[in-house]
Amino acid sequence: MKLKTIRVLNVFIAALLAGSLFGSWLGYNPSDLSAMAYVEQQQNAIRSLNVMMPLIGLITIILTITAAFYQKKNKSVFIPLLIAAGLLVLSALVTRFGNQPINAIVMTWTKTDVPASWTELRDKWWSLHIIRTIACVVALLLITIASVRKD
Repeated sequence: MKLKTIRVLNVFIAALLAGSLFGSWLGYNPSDLSAMAYVEQQQNAIRSLNVMMPLIGLITIILTITAAFYQKKNKSVFIPLLIAAGLLVLSALVTRFGNQPINAIVMTWTKTDVPASWTELRDKWWSLHIIRTIACVVALLLITIASVRKD
């Protein structure tokens, strides 16, 4: 029963994480936004998600590693879960050392006082967002496949 609970929670929390990132990728491409609109949208997203998303990511990593070690004798489950955990860690590292430093800079801007080079930071942030989203979505796929396998 404990393993089934971990598996369900793992898929559910990983889906929340991947879904949030994927939804942002689909619906919030900032390439056509004006500087003012970009600052307003990005600052709102940062304020809303900057604490909760890393927490959900950490919980997902912990659940994935826990699920893997509960099933370490079953290599067809154990290995995909370890790979998924590695991809989640990659996504977390990209966020922490790529996206979040840019977020900190964007939070200092005002809608009327944006540096001339703002598009460079916007594009760098977006590239990093795509990397972390792909890593997280592939991790979700591996977690789901591992979780529906027969024990």
